[in-house]
Amino acid sequence: MPTLVSQPTVITAAGNKPKLIEEFVGRVNTQTAELSLARMKSPGGWVEPGQTPEFDEFTLVLKGTLRVTHKAGSLDVIAGQTVITRKGEWVQYSTPAPEGAEYVAVCLPAFSPQTVHRDA
Repeated sequence: MPTLVSQPTVITAAGNKPKLIEEFVGRVNTQTAELSLARMKSPGGWVEPGQTPEFDEFTLVLKGTLRVTHKAGSLDVIAGQTVITRKGEWVQYSTPAPEGAEYVAVCLPAFSPQTVHRDA
């Protein structure tokens, strides 16, 4: 039988400014370890610590610009574009533009604080 997820759980975000994370599917909201699905809203100037996660992440930008910094440089991902980051790859997410960004992230397997491996 299909399962309706009527509302997300708000998750505390890492970074230098408050960012809204709404987990619809994942370890917290639905006790799903296979994948996580979350909507993010980050303000302009937000930066999170770098990370080397144990999961692949598929991110669709809905509004604004999401910057993805990696060991070879950086990518600016704009509304309507998607970026894929692979497990074991160092990345750092930020929203440099004043309007910030809204985006949807799918992590496979599901995101967890124990497997994201953020920089100190």
